[in-house]
Amino acid sequence: MSTRLEVPKMYKLFIGGKFTRTESERYMTATNPKTKKKICNVSRASRKDVRNAVVAARSGYKAWANKTGYERGQILYRLAEMLEGRKEQFTSELVQSTSSDRAQAAREVMKAVDRIIWYAGFADKWAQLAGSVNPVQNGYFNFSMAEPTGVVGVLLPNEYPILSLISRICPVIVSGNTCVVIASETAPLPALSFSEVIATSDIPGGVINILTGVKKELIPHLAGHMDVNAFDYADSNSSFKKDVQTACAGNVKRFVYSVPQGKQGIFDDEHYETLGNIQNFSEIKTVWHTMGL
Repeated sequence: MSTRLEVPKMYKLFIGGKFTRTESERYMTATNPKTKKKICNVSRASRKDVRNAVVAARSGYKAWANKTGYERGQILYRLAEMLEGRKEQFTSELVQSTSSDRAQAAREVMKAVDRIIWYAGFADKWAQLAGSVNPVQNGYFNFSMAEPTGVVGVLLPNEYPILSLISRICPVIVSGNTCVVIASETAPLPALSFSEVIATSDIPGGVINILTGVKKELIPHLAGHMDVNAFDYADSNSSFKKDVQTACAGNVKRFVYSVPQGKQGIFDDEHYETLGNIQNFSEIKTVWHTMGL
C-alpha cells in the first residue's frame, strides 16, 4: 500500500477583510527551524498586492476613524477573547514556526492577549490625556484634540511573530488608523492564523491588512506609497532603515522606529503599553473660538 502524501495548507494574503491570492501566483514555504520540515505554503506578495492593501486600508479608514473610542475598545476586547479561545493553536504554531519551546510560546500568546486588553481599556481614555485646553489671550477659547494619522505601514521583526504583531497594530488601530502589515518572513504562520481571528471578529474589513513575502521586495513599495501616512519600523534588522527613511521623505510621512529595547524586549510593558505609543500615530488639531466679554 502506498504512503499517503499530506496536502499542505496554502495561506493567502489578508486584504480588505478577505483572503486573496497574490496576483503574481508566487508562494513560499514555511518550515520548522528545529526539524527543517515543511509546515505550509504562504503567498509571496508583490508590488500590486501592496497597492491593493493600501487601497483597502484607505477604504476602511473613514468608518473606523468615525467610531467612538468606546466602540473600538469593545471590538478590541472581542479580539482578545477570540485569541485566548485559540491559545492552544497559536502556542502549537509558535513551537512549529520558531525556536521557542512550549512554555515560551504559551507565555508569548498570553502576553499578546493581555496587551490587546490593555489597549482596549485605553481606547476611550487616551484622547483626553493627549488633548488639552490651552491658555491663550483674553477673548479666545483654544483647545487641542488628537486625531488619527491615516494609513500606517508596519514592518514586523522575524522574532516573536504573534506578540510583535499585536504590540504594533494595537497602538495603530486603537486611535482610528488603519494599517498594512508586512509579517515575519521566517515565521509567517502565526500572523496568517491571526488574520483568521480578525476575519471572524468585529473588526471591519480594511482596518488590518496582512502581507507575507520577501521583505526587501515589499518594503520599498509600502514605504514609498504616496497614500501611506506613517511607517512603523519594528524590524530588529536595521539594514532597510535608511532606505525606508528616504522613501518616507517622498510625501513627508511620519517614520517611527520601534525596535524592542532593554532586557525584556517585546515583553516590556513599560515600553509597549504607554500613551506615547498611541501618540506616535496621531495628529493634534487645535481649534480657536472667540468668546464674548
